[in-house]
Amino acid sequence: MDQLMEKLMEWGALYGTKILGAIAILIIGRIVVGMLVGSVRRLMKKGNVDETLTKFGLNLTRILLMTFVFIAALNALGVATTSFIAILGAAGLAVGLALQGSLANFASGVMLIIFRPFKAGDFVEAAGVAGVVENISIFSTLMKTGDNKQMIIPNSNITGGNITNYSAKETRRVDLVFGIGYDDDLKKAKQLLEEILKADDRILSDPAPVVAVSELADSSVNFIVRPWVNSADYWAVYWDLTEKVKLTFDAQGISIPFPQRDVHMHQAATA
Repeated sequence: MDQLMEKLMEWGALYGTKILGAIAILIIGRIVVGMLVGSVRRLMKKGNVDETLTKFGLNLTRILLMTFVFIAALNALGVATTSFIAILGAAGLAVGLALQGSLANFASGVMLIIFRPFKAGDFVEAAGVAGVVENISIFSTLMKTGDNKQMIIPNSNITGGNITNYSAKETRRVDLVFGIGYDDDLKKAKQLLEEILKADDRILSDPAPVVAVSELADSSVNFIVRPWVNSADYWAVYWDLTEKVKLTFDAQGISIPFPQRDVHMHQAATA
């Protein structure tokens, strides 16, 4: 028993100070890490950084700092940390190589959150998909298509191509083309188109809508009709104008030509 107590006293004298030092490093280190993370949080909040990126950045900062604190505590215990750091470095390299695609998506997600080419609720076309953005995360973007399909798109696919944001501006121009026959009254058709535009309250007066002859085509005289509307009214105006022009032209006796071919047969004279 005396020998056991003596051994314990020797072990306490040898390692007690180191253990207390390691515990002190862990406690103080955790407090310091909390203070540093709080400072980073305030800086990111002051810079209006996106909430998703803020949470991810704070978690990553906390993990990295606590890793250093843990290594310092092991070093205080007398544990050789050189090999441990080498193992961490090798593991980090292996993980980085294995997750190249994920890291590319992460970098793209950071770019999307910082530069904000679109936000949740915008109607965009990106990576070959058109739909409403529902959520932007670090690795992927969630979109809902017009037929209510949910699309999960890797962020690297989005930043690697063109992005068309149809909701970025408050107003949009509706581009329509209507053709009339060569025998129809051109001035009357133009007047009817202008009246249709004036009768629609959703069409903006500034910029003024444009109605002009754009082409003398093979089988028709083509008008361009370009009114400006609020972005939210774009498709409703597009469909309504197409229907109203057809009904009005039919009622006023103005034809809308369609491609056709006339075949003339000649009877050859027989000997």
